Amino acid sequence: MKTQNTSKTRPLVVGIGGSTRPGSTSERAMRDALAIVGEAGCDTVAFGGPDLMLPHFEMGIADAHPVATRMITALRKASGIIIASPGYHGSISGIVKNALDYTEEMRNDARPYFEGRVAGCIVCANGAQAVGTTLIAMRSIVHALRGWPTPYGVAIQTDIKPSGAGQAADWMPGLRIMAEQVAAFALSDIAAKFRAQRNDDIIISRAS
Repeated sequence: MKTQNTSKTRPLVVGIGGSTRPGSTSERAMRDALAIVGEAGCDTVAFGGPDLMLPHFEMGIADAHPVATRMITALRKASGIIIASPGYHGSISGIVKNALDYTEEMRNDARPYFEGRVAGCIVCANGAQAVGTTLIAMRSIVHALRGWPTPYGVAIQTDIKPSGAGQAADWMPGLRIMAEQVAAFALSDIAAKFRAQRNDDIIISRAS
C-alpha cells in the first residue's frame, strides 16, 4: 500500500478495545489490526481489556487515573483510532463505551474529541444480527465524537466455526482492508494538517 506522507512524521494510531476476559477475541483482533497499521508506517499504542477497567467517567477524574491520562494523551496526538468491542445486547460493551466517554476531557481542544481522526471499527458477537447492530452503534458513536469511520467495518461472528486455518486467519482479510484504510488516512497530508492544529507536544510510549 502506497500513501503520501510528506511531513516525515510517523503518525500515531491508538487502539482501544477488548473485554474483561484476558485474550478476548476483540482485543486480539484490535492488536492484529494495529500490527498491520504499524507495517504501513504508523506508530501504534494499545489500550486493551485491563487498561479499560476505568472508574465511571466524570469530568476531571482522568487526572487522577494514570491509564486514563495516558489514553487521553495518546488520543490527542493520534491521527487514527481502532476501536474493538464485543456486542452486548445491541451495542458495544460498557467498558469500551466508558473509555470513549473519557474523550469529554478533549472537548475544549483545538481538535475536540475525534475531530480530524479516522476510526476503524471492529465488533465481535454471536450471530449476524448482533454484529450488525453493534457495528451500527459503534459507527454512530464515532460520528457523535466527530470522527470518520472507515468505509469498511469488521464484523466477526464468533458463532461461526473457524476454518482449518484458524479464527485469526479467517478474520485477517477484513482486518487488513480496514487497517489499510486507517493507515492511508493517517499517513496522508490531510491528516498532517489536522495534526498541526493540536495544542500539545506530547511523547508517549509505543505499543509493544
